[in-house]
Formats: sequence, structure tokens, C-alpha cells
Amino acid sequence: MTQVEQRPGRRASWLVGISGVLAATAVVVVGFVWWQHDWGEPFPALDSERLDEQQIALVQVLRREYEQPGDGPKYAEGVREAWCADFVSWTMREAGRPLANPNSGSWRIPGVYTLQEYYQQVGRFTPADVGYRPRTGDVVLYGPNSPLGQHTNIVLTADGDSITTIGGNEMGSVRVRTIVPAETADLVGYGRF
Repeated sequence: MTQVEQRPGRRASWLVGISGVLAATAVVVVGFVWWQHDWGEPFPALDSERLDEQQIALVQVLRREYEQPGDGPKYAEGVREAWCADFVSWTMREAGRPLANPNSGSWRIPGVYTLQEYYQQVGRFTPADVGYRPRTGDVVLYGPNSPLGQHTNIVLTADGDSITTIGGNEMGSVRVRTIVPAETADLVGYGRF
């Protein structure tokens, strides 16, 4: 055999080796991302004896949306946009506690700043730094430097130093998560239920 005839075999071996290394690297990367990914938490058990009728109605809506979530346009009257505030507005309306957009009067408040403005105007906004203990149904408002960016979600439970929330447009879906408000950067405050 000449040296020219041996090269294709070496190239094939080299390509197989490189392909194997790339495949192994891909498996490691995908595995690491899967392991590190925050998939959310299960919907918590809530003691209905400690909730009023309006809180119970809201929790029923939130549980239904957690179990069978819609996409963003469902909560935003067909509009495709960041939909965390739309989710809050939609679930409050479904539970019989509609909000009122201070700019348009609509039940839907599509922006976090406008949601905060609404709660301030109706006298139900509490800044995060005053030691308020949130309760089921309160709306959490986050600024742009929070781990979630500018965002909003709803308190399901408060236990010790942590709260468990449910929100729309969290990783593109409806998700439950537990946070420690005192350790959460740029948590602006709460819209009281």
C-alpha cells in the first residue's frame, strides 16, 4: 500500500474519534444542564380552614392553571408578550377579584410597573423593606435586578422566612417556586390581597 491509500483509513479513525469525543461532551453538557435546571415545585397543600372565601376561590383558580396551564396569549387576551402580569390579572379576575388598569380601566394589567401603580393607587401596596409578612393571594413585585428580572407572581404560602409563589411566564410556563424574600435581590414589595 502506498501512503496515499493509508490516509483515508486514518482520517476515518480520526473522525470517529472526534465524533466520539463530541458526543460524550454533549451528553455531559446536557446532563449537567438537566441536573442544574430548576423545573419548579409541586403545588403545595394549603389549609383551607386558614383561608377566607376569596383566598379559597383564588387558590382553586391557581391550582387549575398549574395543573393545566395555558400559554401567554390565553392570559393576555390573545396578545403575545411577556405575560407574568397578565397571569396575575387573569387569575384575579377568574377568582372574582378583578384588578383595574389605572391607564385603561381594563381588568388586564400587562406590565409589572403598572401593576405596582394599581396597588399603590388603591392603597394596597407594601414595600418589601417594612417587615410585612405576605399571605395567600398577595402579589409579589420584583424589579429588573431580581433573579427573575422584572416580574410578578402570587403568594401561595408563607412559612418562616420563605414564601411559596406561583407565577406565569416563569421559564415559559406556570410554575411554583419557594424563595426567601430577605435574600431575593430587588424584591420591590407586595400588592396585598
